[in-house]
Amino acid sequence: MAEAADFPGTPSPARRWLRRTGALLAGAPLLAGLLQLPASPAHAEGQASVREASDAGTVAVAVDTLTPSAPSDGDTLTVSGTVTNNGKQAVTDAQVDLRVGSALTTRSAIESATRKADDLSAPAGEEVGGKYVAKFAKLTPGVAQPFSIAVPVDALDLGDDGVYPLGVSLSGETAAKPWARLLGIQRTFLPWQPDKADTTTRTTVLWPLMSTVHMTAETGSNKQQTPIFLNDDLAEEISPGGRLDQLVSLGKALDVTWVIDPDLLASVDAMTGTYDLRGEGTTTTAGTHQAVAKQWLAHLQEAVRGKEVVALPFADPDLASLAHNGTGATGSLSQLKAATDVAAVTVETVLHVTPSTDFAWPVEGAVDPSIVKIATSAGADKVIARSDSLRETGSLSYTPSAARPIGGGTTAVVADARLSTVFQGDLARASVSTLAVQEFLAQSLALNLQTDKQRTVVVAPQRMPTASQAQVMARAVTALQDGTWSQPQQLTAAAAAKPDAGATTKVPARSKYLSSLRNRELSRSAFEEIATTQAKLDNFKVILTDESRAATPFGRAVNREMSTSWRGRSTAASSFRQGVQNYLDTLTDQVKLIQKSDTKLSGRSATIPVTVQNNLVQGVEHLRLRLTSTNPTRLEIGGNASFEQPIAVSGGHSTTVKFTTSANVNGQTSVVAQLYTEDGRPYGAPVTFDVKVTEITATVMLVIGGGVLLLVLAGFRMYTQRKRAAAREAEDDTRDEADETPDTPATAQEPKDRLPEESGVRSGADEPVQPSDGAPDTAVERVDPSGTGERVDR
Repeated sequence: MAEAADFPGTPSPARRWLRRTGALLAGAPLLAGLLQLPASPAHAEGQASVREASDAGTVAVAVDTLTPSAPSDGDTLTVSGTVTNNGKQAVTDAQVDLRVGSALTTRSAIESATRKADDLSAPAGEEVGGKYVAKFAKLTPGVAQPFSIAVPVDALDLGDDGVYPLGVSLSGETAAKPWARLLGIQRTFLPWQPDKADTTTRTTVLWPLMSTVHMTAETGSNKQQTPIFLNDDLAEEISPGGRLDQLVSLGKALDVTWVIDPDLLASVDAMTGTYDLRGEGTTTTAGTHQAVAKQWLAHLQEAVRGKEVVALPFADPDLASLAHNGTGATGSLSQLKAATDVAAVTVETVLHVTPSTDFAWPVEGAVDPSIVKIATSAGADKVIARSDSLRETGSLSYTPSAARPIGGGTTAVVADARLSTVFQGDLARASVSTLAVQEFLAQSLALNLQTDKQRTVVVAPQRMPTASQAQVMARAVTALQDGTWSQPQQLTAAAAAKPDAGATTKVPARSKYLSSLRNRELSRSAFEEIATTQAKLDNFKVILTDESRAATPFGRAVNREMSTSWRGRSTAASSFRQGVQNYLDTLTDQVKLIQKSDTKLSGRSATIPVTVQNNLVQGVEHLRLRLTSTNPTRLEIGGNASFEQPIAVSGGHSTTVKFTTSANVNGQTSVVAQLYTEDGRPYGAPVTFDVKVTEITATVMLVIGGGVLLLVLAGFRMYTQRKRAAAREAEDDTRDEADETPDTPATAQEPKDRLPEESGVRSGADEPVQPSDGAPDTAVERVDPSGTGERVDR
């Protein structure tokens, strides 16, 4: 933007020459007595810059409060702070004065004055004087002394509307230099617009609500899937007085546009129920801040009611890193699309408001063509840039409106760099915060005074302001919205405003992207790791009966791996990515093939069992188990080189699948078992084992057949022998009954001297054989009969 670079109030060259000549002429008569006489105040102020520089910083002046920040007619300006003697000698007859300089007419003049806030050599302005001073008899070294000066604004003799430099100075003397001189100064700004401006600036202030990554990909195995957090840092941020708690409390009272990372809402919402904290190793401890989480969400819901809410993609992905290093990694753009799709649903579910998802916000508003292309690839058509990236190169003498078309139907909403960067740095000290507020108001008023044309301006502060930065932002925005030259406006309205015809619309080349920003980007290897994790997740979730239990926590974890919050934290980012991948590997390995030992097959065909184990809490399906012979000439599986079967296993169970094999040649063959998803992608590690085939020859078969035949014949012979023996026994029993009948004559007339046949064994070789006598072995059988196990059913 074209602006005058001269500092207003600086004397012209002719006037400087006259002053120097006058100083020399006035100093010549006194030169001889310089060593004898003490120097006068006028003489001290006329010394060369070397002497002035020797006293620079002797006393530090801090302006802690300046109220009101933008005074009007009839107000009393109160300036309070401290003065601290940083020298080695005491300062005596010290006095704090207020000094007002000429109005600063350009924004660059304000910026220059800011850099010289405590420079003694820069113009100090005219003393207000009179009773509006603070005096100290003595300033002891190292001791801070408070001061407060209240002065009616009318006494400041301010002129036309504008930004006036206000200096708070301390003058005094020391023993070594016993004359009054300027020993310290602190400059700030006094915006002066007592009446309502004819044309006001429409100012959009973004109020970012974001945090770092807090949730892991891990969840409990219970039905509720208890979330596991990295630590309890989020609880500290949302607790009363915490950073996020203050952002909500402060933003509630302001007319701002809330810019929210949905991941923060999802994380706090998860804390309202049961949650765990990661401990050492695999241990966890129960989280206890449910009440704090519920209270914070309730306050946020109330704060955004009726306000504009812009939802960034989930986890605030780093668009510049993705554009510069991630496009070569598979699936990176789809991750951005997924993060965008889930953003609105998350905000609506948690806050019960409908957010705008049309905006993309690269880090620090820095853009180049590749960043714009990536930013709009997921559906956003508005990119929040910043004026120190999309610089004005035309001839405009004023700051143009924020919106401007940059081609392809995309609108760049260019935030003002000077207003957006005021609140950076350490603002915990009151003096620093007061200067930041006054600088912000000064830049805003100077912008409004540039032209009578009404314009829109956007303020986009840092993404994650500290608590002290948020407090200063709130003070500045409150003063601005209570002022007379600005009116609040929503971001969507600013984006829709008519652009200035002469505003720059050309996006800077990629080579213009700052190296300081590029050095903090996510690396190419980081995106390759993310792609690997996503590929494993895609392969895992398709086998689950309820894939949402894995797709949701891991999908959001992958989004978090691309978060802008990892900038400058490469070690923590790498640890998080590794943790996600390790946990996914652990779950994936719960579905696996059981290792098999080597197998022996005796015969031309047999079955080989393979066991699949599922240690997950849910069932798996859509898997196929393929068994492959590395030598199908020797061993075939299902009649081919390989054969596969569908697999479904309930949670916590195993299943065994049998494969039919046929051997063609004896010998050893390696067999590979591998699980596959239904789309043909390998799942898990393969299991390889050896199968030793022993082929049965014809000769061996004849020998075995002959042996079987002999066994049959032997059994038949035993059967016939027992049958004959049973028949003889029955015949003997019949004859015995006949011999015992009383009417048999032969028995009655038997001689008394004849030996009875008691044992059925003949008494001598010459004795006649009875018809009832059996073969010699029959009696043996009768004496020692067969056991019941030897009976043959007939």
